[in-house]
Amino acid sequence: MKAVPAKITFLLLVLLIAGCSPVKRVKDNQHLLTKNNILVNDEHISTRQIYNQLYQEPNVKLLRIPLRLHIYNLADPTPDSSFTRWLDKKEKRRARLKNIYSDKQVRRMRRAYISFNEFLEETGQEPTIVSELKTKKSANRLKAWYWNNGWFNVETDYKIIKNDNKRAEVEYYVTPHQAYLVDSITKRIKSPVADSLYQLRENEATVKEGKQFKTEDFEEERERITTQFRNNGLFHFEKEYITFDADTLDTKHKANVDIVIANREVTRLDSTYSVPYKVHYISKVNIFPDYNYDNRNKPITDSTSFKGYDIYSFEKLKYRPKAISDAVFIKQGEVYRDLDRSRTFKRMNELGQFKYPNIQYIPDPEDTTGTKLISNVFLTPKPKFGVTYNFDVSRSNIQDFGIGFGGSLLIRNVFKGAENLEISGRGSIGSSKDAAESEDRFFNISEIGGDLSLTFPKIAFPFINTEKIIPKSMSPFTTVSLGMSSQQNIGLDKQNVTGKFAYRWYPDEELTHKLNLLDLQYVRNLNTGNYFNVYRNSFSSLNEIAQNNISQLNPEYFNEIPEGETGVPDLIIPQGVNGFINDINNSNLILPTDERREARNIIERKERLTEDNLILATSFNYIKNTRDNIYDNEFTQFRFKLEASGNTLALASSILKVKENKVGKYNLFGVQFSQYLKGEVDFIKHWDLGNKNIIAVRALGGLAVPYGNSNSIPFARSFFAGGANDNRGWQAYDLGPGSTGGVNEFNEANMKITFNFEYRFNLFGALNSALFIDVGNIWNALDNVKDEAARFSSLKDLEELSVSSGIGLRYDLDFFVIRFDVGLKTYNPALEQKKWLRDYNFSNAVYNVGINYPF
Repeated sequence: MKAVPAKITFLLLVLLIAGCSPVKRVKDNQHLLTKNNILVNDEHISTRQIYNQLYQEPNVKLLRIPLRLHIYNLADPTPDSSFTRWLDKKEKRRARLKNIYSDKQVRRMRRAYISFNEFLEETGQEPTIVSELKTKKSANRLKAWYWNNGWFNVETDYKIIKNDNKRAEVEYYVTPHQAYLVDSITKRIKSPVADSLYQLRENEATVKEGKQFKTEDFEEERERITTQFRNNGLFHFEKEYITFDADTLDTKHKANVDIVIANREVTRLDSTYSVPYKVHYISKVNIFPDYNYDNRNKPITDSTSFKGYDIYSFEKLKYRPKAISDAVFIKQGEVYRDLDRSRTFKRMNELGQFKYPNIQYIPDPEDTTGTKLISNVFLTPKPKFGVTYNFDVSRSNIQDFGIGFGGSLLIRNVFKGAENLEISGRGSIGSSKDAAESEDRFFNISEIGGDLSLTFPKIAFPFINTEKIIPKSMSPFTTVSLGMSSQQNIGLDKQNVTGKFAYRWYPDEELTHKLNLLDLQYVRNLNTGNYFNVYRNSFSSLNEIAQNNISQLNPEYFNEIPEGETGVPDLIIPQGVNGFINDINNSNLILPTDERREARNIIERKERLTEDNLILATSFNYIKNTRDNIYDNEFTQFRFKLEASGNTLALASSILKVKENKVGKYNLFGVQFSQYLKGEVDFIKHWDLGNKNIIAVRALGGLAVPYGNSNSIPFARSFFAGGANDNRGWQAYDLGPGSTGGVNEFNEANMKITFNFEYRFNLFGALNSALFIDVGNIWNALDNVKDEAARFSSLKDLEELSVSSGIGLRYDLDFFVIRFDVGLKTYNPALEQKKWLRDYNFSNAVYNVGINYPF
């Protein structure tokens, strides 16, 4: 779409919507609610929490336009009757249509017309008509909100301001008067055991003297006391046994509070009496690891005991006792705790071995004190094997057409220690006009790979007991993985070998730690001679330099010009290009300074991207996420990662007295290993504004510094910019470094800064939208890149932060979101003049398709 037509289309759409009357379907005796105003002591307030108490809200607006209301108004309120009137409006129309389409097809036209109008009504939003009853209920609800927050003498009123154009505003008047404070607090706890437990943590109470009276504080106090009691042995305690009495008569705006905790009510036959609480203990823990409904009445055939746990199996026991007992936090001889039960639920689900467990407590029949419980843990195993498949069709800048396929086999409890072994394979075939021998067959490029991963539920470290450092309550896991892949006729034809020995654990519900103790990656490039066929921009620049200096070069470096044609010949790939590069490296040529500098940059990049890589790294991830669940739209996420590579290999090379190569570096297995330190910080914050309006921001920064055995960062561990989850005005790898303008096919660097802002809102139904601004770039810093346009050397280089903006659509399918974003280049630091809004049009837009939100 060209820029001017796109703008005209957008303008016409705005004019069309603006021309529609929002009161089109508002009756003469009705009024459309356009605004709510809440005045507290005659002053307007904007607190969203208070406005949420109202029963009626104006229709949702986008850019001050009630878009969903306009969509609703477009619908025909009586589509069936309207279609009949249209059908009979002209003589013989009904008969003529039946002759052309048949009676059945005319009925289908009717149904289609009705369905379309029903869709408009469901998609849109009917007008919010001012209701006297709902307005009064809103005023009462405001009164209740202020009362619950300590303003017991609050007064509320309202006024409906009706205009002649069928529109109205509602003003709510709130006079809170003086708030009440909690004055004295007295306790009436009948059970001595409960009283003792309460006093242990009385300082954590949410209801405190001198604090403003709030009913939510009292509810939190009930939750706190209940949690404390049930985690300290009071098995029979329930929240309903806690009541609060507040005296506010003649107390001068102070509330005297009584906390009452009653004894347990027990009903036997026709009698009800109260019983003081007792602290309960676990006398036995029985685990049934192969329980299901079918074998519930079968006899036990195998059993064992391990560290206070009795394990019973209906068939031969398939798990080592330690593997099962380590996932159970309920312990023999310890006080009953709800926490132990919830931790057991959580850990069993994390293992992936069982369906949701069933944990029961029953009185111990051998106990005469009434304080002992038997815990029965019933576990239903999942199937031993699990198989998954995947298939996809794709297109990219590497392949014109590609088919991907893969699958995995999951084997549970492979060594009887609740381990999970996953064997997966993947492959793809595709067609590319740039591939070698592409004329021989349609599918001329391929990739194949496989992975092997073993996960077991503990921190495995030789000779050290890690339980005291990372207890099982932190849900520890160890993963050992190995992967291999090979490409043919794709780029440089890589062989890739990866290996990982990693830990992860969760210190609390919001915190995740990941430690990759060993992270190995070996990349071997098999077809380096194809480099300049892949990186055509680099070839074009180097070829132009060679053509400018053709008199100094060997004629055999160039292709022959066909007979009858004129012009300057191109370098032969790879022989001619390699010869030209050798002449430059050996200083056999006299080149202008600018051309020599550009050629050196191209050669340096070629050497870096074609060299084989050996990476042996250790990294640590710190992740804090306050999000409760997928429906929580107000949360903070912080991620920090620190990675160090090559230190172990450097130490080993020094100890083993490995000889240095010609550039003074160490080689292992014929490869110069990488040595660097890399840090990344990622911060995400979401604010929920209500009515599906969300503000989301992200700040990301990273720097990788080579040292020792390296002068640069491997391509696999470098940063790139652009794409659907980054700066959406540029394609992935097209942005930067610095102000270079993305001249290479795959632009990467070792430093990155990114800022993202999104305002997300609902259009209608499951369709959402967002306005966004993305800021960021990549640079080279503290490495061997000499191009000043690509380097970050001072804070002044922050002027090279690019800016893109745009709008997106997101369709929510509950289990994932399909996302479509249009990014427009707003500020391009690579331009010499007019860097702002120069390419701000649809012809230069980037269209991004993604799954789920970008951050």
